[in-house]
Amino acid sequence: MDEKTADLRDLFVETTGEETVTESQSAPRGSLGSDRDEAAVDERLTAIVEEMRERDAFASSLSVPDLRRVVRAFFDPEAAGADAGSWSAEADAALAASLDSDVDADEVFRARMDLHLVSDADRDGPVPYDRLRRRLSADDTGDSDASDGPSEVADGPHDDALAAELAAEVDGTVDADAVRRYRRVVAADLASRRVNHRFRDAFSDLLTDADLSTRLAADARRDGLKEATEDIETDVSL
Repeated sequence: MDEKTADLRDLFVETTGEETVTESQSAPRGSLGSDRDEAAVDERLTAIVEEMRERDAFASSLSVPDLRRVVRAFFDPEAAGADAGSWSAEADAALAASLDSDVDADEVFRARMDLHLVSDADRDGPVPYDRLRRRLSADDTGDSDASDGPSEVADGPHDDALAAELAAEVDGTVDADAVRRYRRVVAADLASRRVNHRFRDAFSDLLTDADLSTRLAADARRDGLKEATEDIETDVSL
């Protein structure tokens, strides 16, 4: 071990309190580490949900515990066979079946939109999403950025006519039910964007950082070693 390597090792031990370097083992995305306080996670989820519901009236009538389950499932690929990118109407139906006999897929979908949990699959359709967003937002408010939340852009009075217009534009099929669904997707995206996606990011931070303490410790180690290693060769063995 040369002098520079020895100095670097000594600094590492002093900064981290560790004698050896070990590779962190991370839990799969969407799962919670075994040492995570589930009660504390639920408490934080409840606080976020209640803040959102106070800010914008929810269209969903689900209870807070069920809303927490919707959030958890959205970030857990094993809950309904989908993840935050691929979640679709089929996943809504699968989750609804696990909640209560009186809850259907539409209710889960409304809850997801209330919670800003829009997936890439929600935006897929016969009409390019950007064009669809502009058309639906202007149709509802006259201003593509004027609506305040999912409940503001609900069912429009001319959905059948708009569906026919969109179908003609793409030479395909667009029905009124699809238009109504897209209205809520557009509203949820706009509402999330207006708050810089902070609620969705808060959910993600809670439910996808399997070992937050390990990541923070790693950040601290990097900060403590950065200055010392700037002028030292990094191709060394500790």
